[in-house]
Amino acid sequence: MSEPVIKYEPLYLAGVVLFNEREFFEAHEVLEDLWNECPNADRRFYQAVLQAAVALHHFGNGNLRGAVKLYKTAQEYMSLYPSPYYGLDREKFWGDMAVCFTEVHKEGQDMLRRDLRPDPALIPTIVLDPAPDSWPDPEQFLRDDHE
Repeated sequence: MSEPVIKYEPLYLAGVVLFNEREFFEAHEVLEDLWNECPNADRRFYQAVLQAAVALHHFGNGNLRGAVKLYKTAQEYMSLYPSPYYGLDREKFWGDMAVCFTEVHKEGQDMLRRDLRPDPALIPTIVLDPAPDSWPDPEQFLRDDHE
């Protein structure tokens, strides 16, 4: 029996590459372009991936309130989809995110530790199964107008 073939959107793949390179803001930018154009059935999924990237971006900048808010909405949005979806194993991904965010969640409502940053060894990566035949160069999808 052959593996199912998934036709991945190039913007999705570019966003995954940037996410895995820990270029979370740029991943968000690329995925936002996809989110704006995609069919309604996939909108919350792509929004979840881009919000997970922004959650990690905020965590990396010490914005714990923003990180937690986006973490929660991203997780809720992605929970609407089966696992795997577009090659992403939702349970594994959110398990890895939970480990990465353990210290943030311990902070509770106060979120006073502005020095708290993600442990680089615990930052999740996105693995797609099946892997795409090729990966695009994400630079071709980045806009010059992002800051």
